[in-house]
Amino acid sequence: MTAETLQIAYSPCPNDTFVFDAWAHGRVPGAPVLDVTFADIDITNAMAERGEFDVLKVSYAVLPWVLEEYALLPCGGALGRGCGPLVLTREPGVDLTGKRVAVPSERSTAYLLFRLWAADVVPDGVGEIVVMPFHEIMPAVRDGKVDAGLVIHEARFTYQDYGLHSLADMGEHWEDTTGLPIPLGAIIAKRSLGAERLRQLADAARTSVRMAWDDPLVSRPYVLQHAQEMDPAVADQHIGLYVNEFTADLGESGYAAVRGLLTRAAAEGLVPPLGGRALDFV
Repeated sequence: MTAETLQIAYSPCPNDTFVFDAWAHGRVPGAPVLDVTFADIDITNAMAERGEFDVLKVSYAVLPWVLEEYALLPCGGALGRGCGPLVLTREPGVDLTGKRVAVPSERSTAYLLFRLWAADVVPDGVGEIVVMPFHEIMPAVRDGKVDAGLVIHEARFTYQDYGLHSLADMGEHWEDTTGLPIPLGAIIAKRSLGAERLRQLADAARTSVRMAWDDPLVSRPYVLQHAQEMDPAVADQHIGLYVNEFTADLGESGYAAVRGLLTRAAAEGLVPPLGGRALDFV
């Protein structure tokens, strides 16, 4: 590895491979070479907490634990509207009071959104929280191993194949109560790289996503190679939902969404409070 090579970890999900395709394959002029590791978001969250890797895709929910060592890049991540996690059940209209709920991670944005929803809708509280890999959640709900499951990503498009019902849309609840977009995944980089390099990384991420938009077919082999046997049409839906104007630039409403989520979560005791300038970029 050369001094110019940076270690990066992101998920094999279509939105991440779409965003990083041009950069990962050396097509972004002047960008640092990337040494890519694929890992699900709960694993990258843990990597960030341990200070591993130069650049990581993580849940916004993990930021309060890592922002001392890492800076939030103002682009490359996933926010949006109409793209929130769902709570699924075998039967419609289930009361989750005291019930077992499977979640993909307790350090995920999905989990924070779920807990904020439950505080409003399930005042007496849900029961046991069971953490499991997200691809195991829908089968577990279908088979009665848990009463409900919190799902993310492409599960929005496939849960009916398991005979399941959507009890509630966490993103819809968030948008209805805040008017803000839904903060899902963030790109972070080590502050020790220095301000100039961090700006270079942000420029590279922004250029990479714009190159993907300009010619989507170029990224298609990379996307489908890592899409875990996902139907190509579902992969396209996934990209269309999670790669949007906030991926190119968080902007004022993007930052407001992130700050709003973490402030509300801190008030519920779910995360440590953020420092006043913790989200500032260099």
